[in-house]
Amino acid sequence: MQLSKDKGEELKLTSDNQKYFLMSERIVKLKEFLQASPGDNFLQHALALEYIKLGNDAEARTLFENILGNSPDYIGSYYHLAKLLERTSETQLAIDWYEKGMVAAKKAGDNHAYNELQGAYEDLTP
Repeated sequence: MQLSKDKGEELKLTSDNQKYFLMSERIVKLKEFLQASPGDNFLQHALALEYIKLGNDAEARTLFENILGNSPDYIGSYYHLAKLLERTSETQLAIDWYEKGMVAAKKAGDNHAYNELQGAYEDLTP
């Protein structure tokens, strides 16, 4: 795949560049959908996951925290937020979010999510 540059030169896209371009396109689309439905947790969660793929943990964290602040019953975001916090060496915060997620999963009767959260939690705690 090739793209033209301003001065008539051509730029070959590597597979990494192509992947980045496709992720950026998904981000643009998700943002368009969010303009129409700004409170849509699924769209916010999907956008956060795209940001993680690009290494933009700050944007992803903001989205996950927004989701869980507004909808503490959106169970899937607990795990991803806590994992992000683990990666950024914020272990105690990750533990706190795993604990909150386990409470929410138990309340929702979501045993699968509870077990995933508990497993990750146990990996961090003695």
